[in-house]
Amino acid sequence: MKLVRFGEKGVEKPGIVDGQGQIRDLSAVVNDINGQTISAESLAKIAQVDINTLPLADANARLGACVNHVGKFICIGLNYADHAKETGVDVPEQPVVFMKATSAITGPNDAIIKPKNSTKLDWEIELAVVIGKDCSYVDEADAEDYIAGYCVCNDVSERAFQLEMGGQWDKGKGCDSFGPIGPWLVTKDEVSDVRNLSMTLDVNGKRFQNGSTKTMVFSPNFIVSYLSQFMSLQAGDVISTGTPPGVGLGQKPPTYLHQGDKIRLSIEGLGEQNQVVIDYKQA
Repeated sequence: MKLVRFGEKGVEKPGIVDGQGQIRDLSAVVNDINGQTISAESLAKIAQVDINTLPLADANARLGACVNHVGKFICIGLNYADHAKETGVDVPEQPVVFMKATSAITGPNDAIIKPKNSTKLDWEIELAVVIGKDCSYVDEADAEDYIAGYCVCNDVSERAFQLEMGGQWDKGKGCDSFGPIGPWLVTKDEVSDVRNLSMTLDVNGKRFQNGSTKTMVFSPNFIVSYLSQFMSLQAGDVISTGTPPGVGLGQKPPTYLHQGDKIRLSIEGLGEQNQVVIDYKQA
């Protein structure tokens, strides 16, 4: 299933994509797409519905973040061998973990806000894992049982804030609009091989990222297991699992985003995002 949230910000409705690519209103079945409604039991209930009987959403409706009320937004850094190489660092022996503020989460096509004093605004296409069941101390072999599905994430980053201002990476990762997720939460049964999905990102029509999840260092199942050793994971948590090469920081010379730039990114089977960069004064 491909689950969505559609409508104006703050009043989104739950939806599901039908066989013709149209969004059907799921409001009569569940009240939202969140940690409570993406349990295995709830997803089974949704799967039993004849979605063609559900009302159609407006074809031009805005898409919200595909999951609401995210408790934790966890990210893995340097998780693609080819991306580590382009940044000039060794592949880490264990996952690099950082957090994005949940206030950074936006819809897949909402504007990216260039923060005040930003000079090095960058992009990162990433596969995100959505947790479907609370867990702690999970074995890797069992980790998939706790995954509801996957979605596209743009791990928008301000490199000067991240790398040149001391301390942790978080200050360059959590600005408003730095976490578009969606368009869909694709349930895991629809993703045949999460370790072999093509990933692309274009800026102003130029292809910068053209990678695949097959170059991941740590698999989604390993990441879920690993994180669960240090913190409990709750249904609705989102884990963004790293980016392939082609980020702005890795260009020669480095290339960064400016007001008016247009970004298009997609992951095979998980949908597409489209964003325009605006200045913080426009937000």
